[in-house]
Amino acid sequence: MSQARDHGDDHWTTRPSRMRAAGSRAAARGRAVTQPALRTPVLPVLIISAVVLADLVGGAGMIWLPLLAAGPALAATTNGPRGVLCVGLLGAVLGVLFGLRDGVPESELAAVLSAVLAVTLASGLASALRGRRERVLAAVRSVAETAQHALLTPVPATVGPFQVAVRYSAAAAEARIGGDLYALIPTPYGVRLIVGDVRGKGLPAVGTAALVLGVFREAAHDEPDLLAVVERIERSLARNLGPDDFVTAVVAGYPQAGQLEVVNCGHAPPLLVRECGDLVAVEPAHPTPPLGLRVLSGQSPDLQVLSFADGDQLLLYTDGVTEARDRCRAFYPLLDGLARHVSEEPERTLTALHDDLLAHVGGRLHDDAALLLIRKPSVVDSVKTQVTTV
Repeated sequence: MSQARDHGDDHWTTRPSRMRAAGSRAAARGRAVTQPALRTPVLPVLIISAVVLADLVGGAGMIWLPLLAAGPALAATTNGPRGVLCVGLLGAVLGVLFGLRDGVPESELAAVLSAVLAVTLASGLASALRGRRERVLAAVRSVAETAQHALLTPVPATVGPFQVAVRYSAAAAEARIGGDLYALIPTPYGVRLIVGDVRGKGLPAVGTAALVLGVFREAAHDEPDLLAVVERIERSLARNLGPDDFVTAVVAGYPQAGQLEVVNCGHAPPLLVRECGDLVAVEPAHPTPPLGLRVLSGQSPDLQVLSFADGDQLLLYTDGVTEARDRCRAFYPLLDGLARHVSEEPERTLTALHDDLLAHVGGRLHDDAALLLIRKPSVVDSVKTQVTTV
């Protein structure tokens, strides 16, 4: 499931609820439109009509009549048991009529009807089982979506002084959640954010991601020092992770105007886009191991302080983006892609970047991928916004 996080800051609680309600109403309208089409076995009836037409034209009787069983078999793929039985009954009745018309011997006609009825019963059972599996899958997807909303809290379009956009794609489309994580929250010590990637996949990775996000959200509000926030995450992971588990992450903060703090724990370097158009990767001065492995290396993370002026942007991402390959096994060139699509609107930038990424891999990612872009609006942007509002 690829998805956007775009909510107003002043309506963190109410606006998402209205959006979800609107989405539910739209989905209900969509189901109301599509369900009649699914209940009408158009293609199976066309198949039966083609068999009847062939019999009328050729008059071959037993050559064409056995193909009537294709109708209920095909109906099982799109219709419920009732639709399958209706198509099977239609095929049986037409088989009798045209069998008698063509003078088909009773024994052969009985064999044809037995085949049609047997296929109809088997297809009806298959259709019932398919419908049951679809209902179970729908319930699982609903639970997964609820878990995703609880784990990856929607990020508003504006947080503190920043414009924000997020894109997240889980490799398991049915699950909709994975081991990548992100969060961006305002705190008494400025805006703080994290983007990380848990080693492994599946439910264990989701559980670790939930642990990291929970500790981060608490520590970001409690600790005035960004390194102390990272330390609390490290201690929690040391108590809860196995010896081979770890989390790569970038934790950043904006403690005062024009100053950005970055702590990189074994993660891909963020990309900094200056107002003038320069684009550079923020490589750590001293590489630090991922979270959860400090006890093995004894290294402590370093705090990098960057200037972050009006108009500057910072892109944080996971390795599902940079390690995405095309058919020729070439990695996605994120630096070039960002240079092509960067704009003054983070939402538009990430939309174009995400579409470019999907085009590169041929439509579907094979690993979880997260993108988080923040931008410090300039004075000119503020004036434009005020003019537009007026």
